[in-house]
Amino acid sequence: MKHHTLNRHASREVDRRAIESYGMSGIVLMENAGRGVADRLVELGVDGPVCIVCGKGDNAGDGFVVARHLDNHGYCASVVLFADPALLSGDAATNYTILRHTGVPIRVCADDFEPSSLRDTLSHADWIVDALLGTGARGEPRPPLDEAISLMNEAEARKLAVDLPSGLDCDTGTAASCTFLADHTCTFVASKPGFYQADGPRLTGQIQVIDIGIPRRLVADLMADG
Repeated sequence: MKHHTLNRHASREVDRRAIESYGMSGIVLMENAGRGVADRLVELGVDGPVCIVCGKGDNAGDGFVVARHLDNHGYCASVVLFADPALLSGDAATNYTILRHTGVPIRVCADDFEPSSLRDTLSHADWIVDALLGTGARGEPRPPLDEAISLMNEAEARKLAVDLPSGLDCDTGTAASCTFLADHTCTFVASKPGFYQADGPRLTGQIQVIDIGIPRRLVADLMADG
């Protein structure tokens, strides 16, 4: 079965062209992405706390939006942030600032990561949402992200990856030694080739492609180029 996919380069290009050539706003694309993931979680059923574990890039920004929309729906959402908030930039920084004013709990693990504390938080979660690393990441997740991923995998909660499971190479499907094991993956615009190769099929779970408003012509052009 042939899957229509966008590789790492095309995934970067789709955002760049949408913003530069079509006049779209990056903050709107991020809003659409995070809201789509939150809506998918609601469809799947949320029966308890949702813990969104974030890194420092746009994937984290998507996670902040997920947390805000879950909170808007009345669910118990919290964020564990593996970054210094001062180092966040662009749309991710904007969404962090918005989230900070909502009252959604945010635990920052920039310099003082305590595995036992994260383990306890995850043990009470109904869902764990992986928003640590995006499609641009390659190779082994660096400490303490590797340990965080291991703890996330050990937890009994249901697990959802934002765009792709952290640690999985989006082009080759090669998994790092610590790769998030997702029950569901909400990916944006189109699936990634790595989902169907090597380790990808056993790590992505059920794949849901989220429409973030990218024009159909732009996606078709990128697929034709690839």
